[in-house]
This record gives sequence, C-alpha cells and structure tokens, in this order.
Amino acid sequence: MTDSTHPDPAAGRKPTPPVLEAVSVERSFTEVRGALHVLRGVDLTIHAGERIAIIGASGSGKTTLLQILGGLDRPSGGEVRINGQPLFALGEAARGELRNRTLGFVYQFHHLLPEFTALENVAMPLLIRRLPVAEARREAAGVLERVGLGARLDHKPAELSGGERQRAAVARALVTRPSVVLADEPTGNLDGATGERVFELMLELNRERDTSLVVVTHDLVLARRMDRVLTLDDGRLSPAELAA
Repeated sequence: MTDSTHPDPAAGRKPTPPVLEAVSVERSFTEVRGALHVLRGVDLTIHAGERIAIIGASGSGKTTLLQILGGLDRPSGGEVRINGQPLFALGEAARGELRNRTLGFVYQFHHLLPEFTALENVAMPLLIRRLPVAEARREAAGVLERVGLGARLDHKPAELSGGERQRAAVARALVTRPSVVLADEPTGNLDGATGERVFELMLELNRERDTSLVVVTHDLVLARRMDRVLTLDDGRLSPAELAA
C-alpha cells in the first residue's frame, strides 16, 4: 500500500527528518453497547514547514486525532513521535516539557484566560518554560506587535474583539517558536473576513518561521491553500478528493 500521508515530491521540499509522526495510532472508547473505534491505525508524517489540512464529517475523530498528536489524549494503540522521540513513552512531566518546547495549539475558541491581559496570556508559555519575566514579556510583546495587537497589550480578553482574541491565541501558540502548530477549526468562530485575516496571518508566520501547520477544518476553501489535504473517514486518513 502506498503511504499517502508523505509529502508530495512535487511540493519541491528537500527531504528532512519528520518533526511529528503518528504510527498506527488507534483510539477506542468503551460504551454500554461495546467499544467505539474512532481511530483505526492512523499513519501521518509531518515535515518542517509543511502545511496539512484534515477534513472529515462531524464526529469522524478529527479533534481526537489532533489531541493525540498534541499529547493531550493517549492513544489506545500505536505511537506518536516528536522529532523522533516517542511522546507517550515519557513521564507526564517530561511529556509536558516536550509539548511546551515543540508544539503550539490554536482552537476554535481562543481559550485565553479572562483575568489576564493579552500580554500576560501570550507570555505564559514562556513563563512555564521558566524564562525570566522581563524576557517573556518582551518576547510576547514582539509577537503581539507582529499580529497587529501592539496597541492592545494591556487589554483583557473581554476588551478585545473576536478577531483580536483569536490573533492573541495565534500569538500565544507561536511565541515559543514551536516546530508544529496544531489548529482545531481556528477560524470556525469568526466571520468570513476576520477568519481570512487570521488564517492569512497563520500562513505568513508559517513561511517566516518554518513552523509546520496541521489544521482541522470544515472550510474547503481554506483547506485547498494547504500543501496536503487529508480526509479522516472510518478511522483512517487518506488523500482528499476535492472538486475543482
């Protein structure tokens, strides 16, 4: 069987070691009527700077897969590797440290902490990394400036528009310069024009920082702008067949 989850050679990228891999990943849940098999042996290889969209019907397991790739949920079988390191072979503390160092997360809802300012929210991953407070705030301010929020550093989430909150969430995901950003419907809660601006920002930062993007989305227009589009169906990934 051809491994359809490897990059298309036509994309012109030089071969590089994978930054994130899923190998035969399975996930089942126990229900009253028996086991529910959500993922049935998912294989996925992601290289530096690559942009991947994952589409599929509601309830097909896309979010579950993203959570497993990010170490937020444990697979029932198989393995996830970050820069060649088996993620779930690590203890909880070491796994959290690896996630903080290599992964960024963007969700449909921003998940900013309401009691903190935009600057404090974005600086938090760096403070968790034990950077000095002044350095963390300086880095956070620089990324917020880059996403157009330089004048909103001291505003709390309730004082920001929906688009501004999501831009702050993107800044928080990127402030640690992660190898991979995992995004779950990052524009799904925004109007069309605002969603387009947020997505374009993610693509710009992907190009500038060579950060890989894995985006779960129902938006086929957005998906077509990625390097690869994969469909999750019946617990398995395959290349998507999108109409022109």
